[in-house]
Amino acid sequence: MVSRVIPVDPFDLVIFGGTGDLARRKILPGLYRRFMAGQMPETARIVGAARSELDDDGYRKMVREAIEEVMPADRRDAEALDAFLDRLSYVPIDASGKGGWKALAKAMRKDVIRAFYFSVGPSLFGALAERLYEHKIAGPLSRIVVEKPFGRDLESAKALNMTLAQHFHESQIYRIDHYLGKETVQNLMAVRFGNVLFEPLWNSQFVDHIQITVAETVGVGGRGAYYDRAGAMRDMVQNHLMQLLCLIAMEPPSRFTPDAVRDEKLKVIRALDTIGPEDIVRGQYVAGPETAAYTEDAENEQSLTESFIALKIGVSNWRWAGTPFYLRTGKRLRTRASEIAIVFKDAPHSIFGEEAGRHRNILSIRLQPNEGITLGVTIKEPGPGGMRLVDVPLDMTFADALGPEGEDVPDAYERLIMDVIRGNQTLFMRGDEVEAAWSWTDPIIAAWERRSDRPHPYEPGSTGPEEAQILLHRAGRRWREIKE
Repeated sequence: MVSRVIPVDPFDLVIFGGTGDLARRKILPGLYRRFMAGQMPETARIVGAARSELDDDGYRKMVREAIEEVMPADRRDAEALDAFLDRLSYVPIDASGKGGWKALAKAMRKDVIRAFYFSVGPSLFGALAERLYEHKIAGPLSRIVVEKPFGRDLESAKALNMTLAQHFHESQIYRIDHYLGKETVQNLMAVRFGNVLFEPLWNSQFVDHIQITVAETVGVGGRGAYYDRAGAMRDMVQNHLMQLLCLIAMEPPSRFTPDAVRDEKLKVIRALDTIGPEDIVRGQYVAGPETAAYTEDAENEQSLTESFIALKIGVSNWRWAGTPFYLRTGKRLRTRASEIAIVFKDAPHSIFGEEAGRHRNILSIRLQPNEGITLGVTIKEPGPGGMRLVDVPLDMTFADALGPEGEDVPDAYERLIMDVIRGNQTLFMRGDEVEAAWSWTDPIIAAWERRSDRPHPYEPGSTGPEEAQILLHRAGRRWREIKE
């Protein structure tokens, strides 16, 4: 299988926060990979912009070290790396002041796409937008990329949207959620809408329930101060998990265009049921033999912030009425894995008798690690001795199914940045989507804060608090065991 690499038009990409952790780990290595793949035009240029007093050579040295740190030697090409670094330059800049803006304006070229990546804290979004406009650096065809968190509640999200809207049209704003750039997430849409096999079954008549799990083995680490103000609900559910839920639950769009897709996602968010305390489990990890407790990591002994959350959610529309969606995410869990599982109902009648056991089909979409899609199918166990049924997977792990190309699946950031240059907003959140998600999330958070609910403790390396298991057991269901 030969992949088709589609080059993009010439561009200038400015990375505000160009010396920061995200730029070093994801953005710049991702751009280098796209350069190696032949997707970046010869005239493309990347400008780092940050407070650090570096010159072009100093910045190129830093980027070389960052790429060598995150990419194995056998995946790098010395000549290609030199050529990529030649396309980089650097401008020291004061995001909220006057320093560096004239130099940045002078560095911009005419007649090329201009994109600006806000890889900085949200408190600087407004200042950057204002100065890009004031110094006439951004024009009607420019694009800005905005990292999460996009607000911490509905009020702040509206304020951010209003600030950006003063200087940029909605079609110029790319609110990035890297989960939507994952190959498997996009394949979810291909599986649903590109195969007649699944869509007729994709409803409450045939689906028993749906599970979405994003599990991490790490604690909050150096993000303790930020995380203690956010918690798992704001940090993961309101954006990442909500977007996955929308892609599963949405109606088929009339066409695969940005607004057609995002219109259908918005309808899902607006159809979400309000959930009560009985359908919410919050947890907080305690100390382990070699790990600190959450309260130590967050440096807040009295913290009531959740490092784990599990939810039972209903979608009130004709397709999904009566089918629960179970979401869970947490830190310091047993494995690092992300999975969407569509659990189909049992056959209405088994002709094989009780001894054949209970079997059901499960479509599993693995986001990380080992991206791929598996469909569990019931077959007869080989051998004599009667009809014994077993479940086997029809497995499409990308690394296996696609050969060498499957091992080199582009990172989410690579895909999304190239979509920004192309002007394709399909995999980015629209302003009304963000506000609708906060409109649903805010009352839930406010309710447990009023009650001063204390999160349930759970051991590091576990699957979370026992109460999360009970959430499903009440309905005769079980969480799927997630394997790394």
